[in-house]
Amino acid sequence: MSTLTFRNKLGELVDIQSVPATRLKNEFASVLDQAVRGGPVAITKHDAPRAILISVEEFEALVAERARSLEKLGEQFEGLLARMQSPKAKKGMEAAFNASPKALGRAAVKAARR
Repeated sequence: MSTLTFRNKLGELVDIQSVPATRLKNEFASVLDQAVRGGPVAITKHDAPRAILISVEEFEALVAERARSLEKLGEQFEGLLARMQSPKAKKGMEAAFNASPKALGRAAVKAARR
């Protein structure tokens, strides 16, 4: 097996083992053991990474992280929605919807100059 270097979400370089797809086909059991015991294995085709073989534990951790990310986004959305529902925000939206085209144009120019 050789090593490939990837950049993670934090910008850090991470080295993982890699194996050509033809070798994976011929030695699947040993490559699977490597993924389960030693970490992810990149599967390459013509020297380019095409897939990553990971253990069930690593997959579950990724799924859990994605769920946490979605929960966090949901919480952020709920916070934004709550702020948009405030009396001040409602008053501003009413003013925007009831404004004349001329008033909207002046407001746009003023905002663009900032």
